[in-house]
Amino acid sequence: MAPPHGNDTDISGYETRHSRRAVLAGVAAVGALAAGCARVATASTSNGGDLLQRLRAQGVVRLGIAGEIPFGYIDRNGRLTGEAPKLAEAIFKRLGVGQVQPVPTEFGSLIPGLNSQQFDVVAAGMYVTPERCAQVIFADPDYQMLDSFVVRKGNPKGLRDYRDVVAKKAKFATGTGYAQIQHAVEAGYKQSDILIVPDQVAGLNAVEAGRVDVFAGTAVTVREVVKKSAKAEGTRPFAPLVGGRPAIDGGAFAFRSAETRLRDAFNVELRKLKKSGELLRILRPFGFTQAEMTDLTAKELCGGGKSG
Repeated sequence: MAPPHGNDTDISGYETRHSRRAVLAGVAAVGALAAGCARVATASTSNGGDLLQRLRAQGVVRLGIAGEIPFGYIDRNGRLTGEAPKLAEAIFKRLGVGQVQPVPTEFGSLIPGLNSQQFDVVAAGMYVTPERCAQVIFADPDYQMLDSFVVRKGNPKGLRDYRDVVAKKAKFATGTGYAQIQHAVEAGYKQSDILIVPDQVAGLNAVEAGRVDVFAGTAVTVREVVKKSAKAEGTRPFAPLVGGRPAIDGGAFAFRSAETRLRDAFNVELRKLKKSGELLRILRPFGFTQAEMTDLTAKELCGGGKSG
């Protein structure tokens, strides 16, 4: 799913291969175990915070995840995985914190949970938006993302972007809380006419069955879900129009606003991984390609212009 723009309670963002209910049910036991293993470090709120020092001392960092494939989830064997947790493992090891533990929650509860110290960092591939930047601080994005469509083989209606969907009066579907809801509405599609389905697998099924003409998701999730389909295909990724301008979203780790030292240290290691190519190696197993690598900064996506 695509992490959302705007209010988390309205448009929550991320495409999942399985429904949230199924994924969250599978992580409940893991979350309970993690809760008993370590207490969240309570950091100083001055001089950039001292959370990193405390995490090094306790040897574990707790990650807020939302059970979203491919961003952060528990696999069928009960193991924490996804692009964000795997990246967290690599970076926090470099920072001297050897263990990560998941704290599963609903996507809309990630920022409130972070700020109430239920976990130390959000590791859920969260899109960086100005609204969220007013509540938390972000590392620089570890990936960028475009939208894509699931359509019938051959794309008989010629649907390449949201304007085509509106102009051709196509039957349109997307996932619960996906950012693509707003993208379609901005193009002029009536929100009440959008078919909302649990995830991209349900969206693929709707397209294959002819119940809709198109399902919208992120380029990564669309690319993955159509791989084994004999009836559907993914369209070329494109930038949706937001406020009348093409928008490329970026997903990143989120930290409490006082924890600038931890965020800055995290960014240092993230930049090293980008420069060496190691970042792509970590993310590739989850469907990410060179096209999703980015030099976008949190400052740009928060609305502060290009950083130096």
